[in-house]
Amino acid sequence: MPREIDRRAARTRKALHEALLALMLRKGYETLSVQDIIDEADVGRSTFYAHYTGKEDLLRSGFQMLREELKEAQSATRAGAEASHDDPLGFSTAMFEHAARYADHYRTMIGGRGGAVTENEIRLILSEMVRQELPPTLHGDAIPRDFVVQFIVGAFLTALNWWFERKPKLSPSQVDAMFRRLALEGLSHLIGGEHRQVGRPAASRDTD
Repeated sequence: MPREIDRRAARTRKALHEALLALMLRKGYETLSVQDIIDEADVGRSTFYAHYTGKEDLLRSGFQMLREELKEAQSATRAGAEASHDDPLGFSTAMFEHAARYADHYRTMIGGRGGAVTENEIRLILSEMVRQELPPTLHGDAIPRDFVVQFIVGAFLTALNWWFERKPKLSPSQVDAMFRRLALEGLSHLIGGEHRQVGRPAASRDTD
């Protein structure tokens, strides 16, 4: 019986998340109500509140799937024959690809409360990823490790926002290459070793 309950709960959560994503495209996040979501998912109000406290809680919980996806990508990068052991950016390619898949949803939230929730959740996830990838000791220890983490995450979020707002036609691999080139060159004296050179993407010549 507990296993059946778990499966039922998982189906309910999936239905609610799918309803949220569909409604965000049709109505925008800011105008959505819990009633809209439960009507779309065809679940009862009491069922919704058995899982989530409100629509922001539902939105936040969806980022657990992103965390798992990035961890898988991080593990794959470590296992790759050509992967650098001094690369704190193992999340970046998968994160840009994920953002591209949900670009329309992201745009519906920019500037509103949903955008603030999304950016905060991404910041928390990426901070966790970077802390795991950074060497335990940075060369010289002149710069606090936590500052380095926040620098990388802040640079990534800046790149992500620039991409959506200024150059949405760039592919995930193109914007990732630009981000990695700048970030890894800036970090090379702190993390030591030789990182892989990232070639300049052709599209980056037109980035004004």
